[in-house]
Amino acid sequence: MSDPHQRATRGASALVIIGSGLAAWSLAREFRKLDARMPVTLITRDSGDYYSKPMLSNALSNGKTAAQLISATRSAMAEQLDVNVMAFTQVTAIDPIAHTVSTTGGTVAYRRLVLATGSDPLRLSLQGDAVDQVLSVNDLADYARFRETLANAERVTIIGAGLIGCEFANDLARAGYLVDVVAPDAQPLSRLIPPEVGARVRDALSCEGVRFRLGVSVNAVYESGQGVQLELGDGERLTTQVVLSAVGLRPRTDLARTAGLQTNRGIVVNRQLQSSEPDIYALGDVAEVEGQLLPFVMPLLQSARTLAAHLAGQEATLRYPAMPIVVKTPAIPVVASPPATGAAGTWTVDSDAEGIVARFADEHDNLLGFALTGKAIAQKTAFLNALPPTLA
Repeated sequence: MSDPHQRATRGASALVIIGSGLAAWSLAREFRKLDARMPVTLITRDSGDYYSKPMLSNALSNGKTAAQLISATRSAMAEQLDVNVMAFTQVTAIDPIAHTVSTTGGTVAYRRLVLATGSDPLRLSLQGDAVDQVLSVNDLADYARFRETLANAERVTIIGAGLIGCEFANDLARAGYLVDVVAPDAQPLSRLIPPEVGARVRDALSCEGVRFRLGVSVNAVYESGQGVQLELGDGERLTTQVVLSAVGLRPRTDLARTAGLQTNRGIVVNRQLQSSEPDIYALGDVAEVEGQLLPFVMPLLQSARTLAAHLAGQEATLRYPAMPIVVKTPAIPVVASPPATGAAGTWTVDSDAEGIVARFADEHDNLLGFALTGKAIAQKTAFLNALPPTLA
């Protein structure tokens, strides 16, 4: 496919961005507010169309197709931001010394390079002859395939009870599907909220028709005359028609690692989003800042503004305020700000029929995290104001 703004670029582009997700387009937008003239090239293996990835997990019950989730085509974005877009183009290598990017559409020279390559879904090590039928939804193309697979199905099994698993479970149930959630965790959203809140989430989703099988893993997936059959760790067999894996994401670091950049869980960057190679930066899901990987919208937008200012020649240092995570489960609205990993403290929980207020505080009663449900969500601002910044 071609685009009027797409070309194989062999001359230097001052700024090259690899990726076309929310991180890449947010950076392009923020940068253009500060510099209207510098040449910018965006390289993506996808269509380059602009959409909000968080909408993927609640689009079914709203009747949205993949095409309807696109808020602006790549042509419109390219024209609006004066960006050269190389769509459906795979980046094969980066040469930090020559300052070039090798792609299936030619060699692109850069002065500054930003890796906004995102994450891949984690894949479980499953046995069986139907492993290739286990789906994941991480982009528009995945969502289109998922909708197509659901066309003649009634029952869906989700592997994973985290943020994405719970959001999809609620969305599928509202869309009329029979939903099972299988996870080794003792509760839904175990990384975000305390057990008491997790139990309330489980009960609310159960009232929507979601069946939870917690404390058990999936070992194998087999073909079945009625669809597929999951073999669980406790020996139970679960027959379903569609399997969706939602067990987490892994930052796409292979390109950076092969180029010699320092990587850990993600691409290691400083507070200017600069990698171990001075002219290469990382942004979004793939960027690891002071040991933190935060694959959420609010830290992404903070990072995009900081990086845009730095690339435009301004003094800029990344800081994260306290940032809540909003769980899109209409059956039970949840807002949470989990404590940092390893933080010393305890949860205290106050609950009634209308909501739960959970506080995580240290021995001096300093607030380090919280979780709110139901009408208690109205207290979100007060709790955020009492939290220390995520990155000062």
